[in-house]
Amino acid sequence: MNNLSSAQNGSGMALSVFPWVPLVSLTAFAVASGYLMSLIPLALMPLGMPAELAAWLASAFYAGLLFGALWSARIVARMGHRQALVLFMGVLLLSIAAMATIKAQGIWLVSRFVAGIAVAGVFVAIESWLLIADSERQRAKRLGFYMAALYGGNALGQLGVGYVGVTGAQPYWLIGSLVTAAIIVPLFMRHGEPSQAMMGPIEHTGTLRAIRKAAYIACIVSGLTLGAIYGLLPLYLAERVDDHQQIGAMMALVIVGGMGVQPLLGAISTRVNRVLLMFYFCVVGLLAVAIIILANSNGWLGVGLVMLGGAVFAIYPIAIAYACASLAPGKIVAATEALLLAYSVGSVSGPVLAHQAFSGEQGLMMYLASCLLSTAVYMWIAYLRGRRQMPNLSAA
Repeated sequence: MNNLSSAQNGSGMALSVFPWVPLVSLTAFAVASGYLMSLIPLALMPLGMPAELAAWLASAFYAGLLFGALWSARIVARMGHRQALVLFMGVLLLSIAAMATIKAQGIWLVSRFVAGIAVAGVFVAIESWLLIADSERQRAKRLGFYMAALYGGNALGQLGVGYVGVTGAQPYWLIGSLVTAAIIVPLFMRHGEPSQAMMGPIEHTGTLRAIRKAAYIACIVSGLTLGAIYGLLPLYLAERVDDHQQIGAMMALVIVGGMGVQPLLGAISTRVNRVLLMFYFCVVGLLAVAIIILANSNGWLGVGLVMLGGAVFAIYPIAIAYACASLAPGKIVAATEALLLAYSVGSVSGPVLAHQAFSGEQGLMMYLASCLLSTAVYMWIAYLRGRRQMPNLSAA
């Protein structure tokens, strides 16, 4: 048997093995990331930094995400998924160490930018590792586990705000330890990594043309909404609840909502038109915003936050599945990079746009409502246009 056949057989074996290594690494990373995202805006004032810095720190992070998304696929293709994941996690750990050591605005802005670059690589490495699969059904299953690990870890990380706190060195030690654990797993385990022969060369031009426009729009909107939620929602909640422990619990509810909807997505995403599915979740998000604005108790506020999480966290995985459904495995890495780039474009502008263009007590909610309403209109028009062009086409 020649070398090409051996490579193909090895790739097929890798595809059939469930990739638990990136999922375990992702879970530890997600817990650390969830805690850090809520820690940063709440830690500013105790450190003598202005609260307005929160929006700029979020935008710096997503600017790094945007920059990292431009070249991270090349790193993954050259080094392989496992080694690239270790590299990106290591850079993230260094950025956290810099923030823990030097409490200065400039250092924090640079550290968040560097962290964004590293996280872009983490997402491209893990997403493409999981999506290089034998069938669309297997991809959907792996994507469900991916989102559950990501959102579940983020939700667990939010609890650190209440139980560990937002001052002193202990939060940074805990976050750094979790990222270290995320490094150790792929560093020593080689389980189920796709071979570089399976990945093939990165085909950007052909891949970009093959990705449907609705997927790009959905990823941009996902960035616009999630960037603002991560960057500004803790400050919004600080004005409506009593203490940091409640803020952490409320942020956890948002992510629990996102995690809870993932099994539903796995069950229906191959049966329901995905453009229509994104329309439905935008409508649910609009209803959630209305509940949050009108809530007169923590109970109703919690209901609205769970619904909001379920809606906004569903858009990105649906868009990825929609974009990758018709792509060959060799184009998956480039596709995940392109979609992450679209997500990053929205994420960079989201926190600052929400902070500056929508002022007032309910400014963040008005911003989210505007994003979700415009997206719902676009997806509905795209769905109707698709039905006119291909009336006999089954669900995407």
